[in-house]
Amino acid sequence: MKAAIMGYGTIGSGVAETLRVNHDVIARRVGEPIELKKVLDLREFEGDPIQPLIVHDYMDIVNDPEIKIVVETMGGVEPAYTFVKAMLEAGKHVTTSNKALVADKGAELIRIAKEHKVNFMFEASVGGGIPIIRCLQSCLTGDVIEYIAGIVNGTTNYMMTEMADKGADFDDVLKEAQAKGFAEKDPTADIEGYDACRKIAILTSLVAGQQVDYKDIPTEGITHISADDIKYAKKIGRKVKLLATSREEGDTYACRVAPFLVDPENPLYNVEGVFNAVLVHGNILGDGMFYGSGAGKLPTASAVVGDMVKIAKHLDKNVPIEWKEEKLELADPGLDKYRFFVRTTDDQGMIDESFGEGVEYIDADIVPGEVGFITPEMEQRAFDEKAGKLTGVVNSIRLA
Repeated sequence: MKAAIMGYGTIGSGVAETLRVNHDVIARRVGEPIELKKVLDLREFEGDPIQPLIVHDYMDIVNDPEIKIVVETMGGVEPAYTFVKAMLEAGKHVTTSNKALVADKGAELIRIAKEHKVNFMFEASVGGGIPIIRCLQSCLTGDVIEYIAGIVNGTTNYMMTEMADKGADFDDVLKEAQAKGFAEKDPTADIEGYDACRKIAILTSLVAGQQVDYKDIPTEGITHISADDIKYAKKIGRKVKLLATSREEGDTYACRVAPFLVDPENPLYNVEGVFNAVLVHGNILGDGMFYGSGAGKLPTASAVVGDMVKIAKHLDKNVPIEWKEEKLELADPGLDKYRFFVRTTDDQGMIDESFGEGVEYIDADIVPGEVGFITPEMEQRAFDEKAGKLTGVVNSIRLA
């Protein structure tokens, strides 16, 4: 069985390595070997064993009748979308690790694959090597998924862990993460929450069965989290985690990406470093958590090759995925209910006047001249209104 890879970067080279290292076991599970025939890239890779397979025109793959499975690991929406669409229309199965492509064009590509009796799979687009998508599509199809909360970005989780362990400032930890290769040279997509936003949009689209536009999801990153916030978190026995959340609300879902203060009873509390985890609550299952390596060359390649094996076992039929192109209108984020931790230079009199009864003050002189407190549970819009009456708010973080 012949395959091709589009994009020979970190993930693409990991897929090639996995196919080589696990050649025999893959052949046994499929019933025949999966052999790499072509690799699309702009570079030449002189001296690399892959060099004889390199092509520079995606039509070389489209027009090769022997190639049945195509892997897309280029990243970004274009030209990946154009290339993947052409492969599907040519009757080739496609698997991708590209969350930007899946979040933006997933429903359309699923429809095109169905029309041409092939498959479009994307396990590696969320959670790297963690098999969360396949579990939602098969193991948990008897459940109504009522809640998802995920640590789905290793860069931000590593940074929050380091800040907690070392008491370091944000900028110092970011530089360290970049030096170790855990953060990109331009870390914007990670630290501003955009990466996590696309991933929770994909998961919500799958459980809702229709398109969730990631641009509709309120998204905050971790750039406003400081070493002082971490000190407050420790004082109240919690940890700061960037969570991507999705909660069933009537016939739709309420989604958000933001830092949360997580308590020790939450399974996500102990997810540290670059690891990812997705907590799922089903109406029958209850709570279940999927944990593992959420990024990196080989963990992500593992998920891609898993898709390739599944495709190889379903070459002659389309495996249905419920994800309609009709856009789902998400719930009003202003109605989301949380307790909020607040740091302010306002006095307790102003705080009591604004928030009324039920405020829990944090007895700690962490920052001179500051007051830290936790509000009762309230709607987001009510909190915004009450906090707006204060003049000295330094930061606020939701509790999970």
